[in-house]
Amino acid sequence: MTKGKELVEMKREIGLIDATLLAAGGMIGSGIFIVSADVTRTVGSAGWLIVVWLIGGFMTLIAAVSYGELSGMYPKAGGQYVYLKEAFNPLVAFLYGWSLFAVIQTGTIAAVGVSFFKFLAYFIPEVSEDIALFSIGSFHISPAQLLAIGIIFLLTYINTKGVKGGKIIQTVFTATKVLSLIGLIGFGLIYLKPEVWATNWANAWHLQPLSRDGSFGNYIGLPALGGAIAAALTGTVVSYDAWNNVTFVASEIKNPRRNIGLSLLLGTLLVTLLYVSLNVMFTAVLPLADIAGAEKDRVGITAAQAIFGNAGTAVIAITILIATFGCNNGLILSGARVYYSMAKDGLFFRKTAHLNKHAVPEFALWIQAVVASLLCLSGRYGDLLDMISFVVVLFYILTIWGIFILRKKQPTIARSYKAFGYPVLPALYIVMGIAFCSLLIIYKPIYTWPGLLIALIGVPIYYWLVKHNTVLTDEEIHV
Repeated sequence: MTKGKELVEMKREIGLIDATLLAAGGMIGSGIFIVSADVTRTVGSAGWLIVVWLIGGFMTLIAAVSYGELSGMYPKAGGQYVYLKEAFNPLVAFLYGWSLFAVIQTGTIAAVGVSFFKFLAYFIPEVSEDIALFSIGSFHISPAQLLAIGIIFLLTYINTKGVKGGKIIQTVFTATKVLSLIGLIGFGLIYLKPEVWATNWANAWHLQPLSRDGSFGNYIGLPALGGAIAAALTGTVVSYDAWNNVTFVASEIKNPRRNIGLSLLLGTLLVTLLYVSLNVMFTAVLPLADIAGAEKDRVGITAAQAIFGNAGTAVIAITILIATFGCNNGLILSGARVYYSMAKDGLFFRKTAHLNKHAVPEFALWIQAVVASLLCLSGRYGDLLDMISFVVVLFYILTIWGIFILRKKQPTIARSYKAFGYPVLPALYIVMGIAFCSLLIIYKPIYTWPGLLIALIGVPIYYWLVKHNTVLTDEEIHV
């Protein structure tokens, strides 16, 4: 191998702690401080609020330990894209990568970027999302949207200078937000309000709709109850999502056959414990009606005000600023590696397969930034993320199904880990995932067909690329 080629090979600079914090950091954004309001309105009880977060966490943990087997078999950049290609075919893998590029990763980057300035507006009102800099009919552009584009481009630029800079940002900010969340949970439980706790848990297992004004309704029949749980899970699925991002950077992780699987387990377990504990804390300091009716669904701020008084707004705003900044860095760093792997297979812009002198896919980073910025301007990123949750879970189901396929298809390949609880736990995830998707199709179709349509748009694009592109050789990639 020549010296020139050595300069452009991906560098293994991400250790186990870094990888664990990348897995956790991609998950912890602003969602955990907001989603519980909608979940509470849907389930109407403290017990079911916690159960929904536990189900989401349990599904995520099963998926993570199952992915450990795949990550040991294929420790390559692109992660889930590679697993789907090996288990099924390039078309299925491309549809995943296309969906990631079109909205899953880019839409999340946009939403998290705007959330950063939503909460910065508590200190600097001029950056608020509620201010319209200019409008055309119902379409308007706010300072938060424009500044979100600025932060996306800043983090993208940092990540074009090598994986080390992005890794440092990720590790520092994720560690800070984990410690901040632990502190917030601790203070909340110390200042637990016995009367609030007793009231919230007195009728903890009655599943019922709860309006913002505090009035309860009723669900009629078991199917309606199942639909309610599926609808409630939609927000938690998005909040837990991005745990698999660590698989995208497999080519830059030290000892990948060991550390990817272990970081998936540790990262998802950490976040599940934090999310469930935070929601227990919410029920200790806020009446259910206040959780359901929090202004703009900002439960985190309402809870912090109940704990710290007027200073609570500043406390939670700073925590969310740290969380969203670190979250976006992880999303930007990892997502580009999928498009890089697709391009190496001739299934994306050819230039995306090239590494710059810092050994990172610079072009992939910038086109990701452009699409995320367009979604920022659209103002529809929140709706898109709700609509894509169906497709996200669908691809998780396919990937875990791929474990069963690859056990027969490639029985002799080395497996550093084997899926924990195989075949029971992977099969259980598939059953739970199918149930979730089926209930959404029946009761919340608006959350299903738009995401499916976005994914299916990739079919003609795939065949066009197959016809006009070619797989790049190592020599071309290392130019």
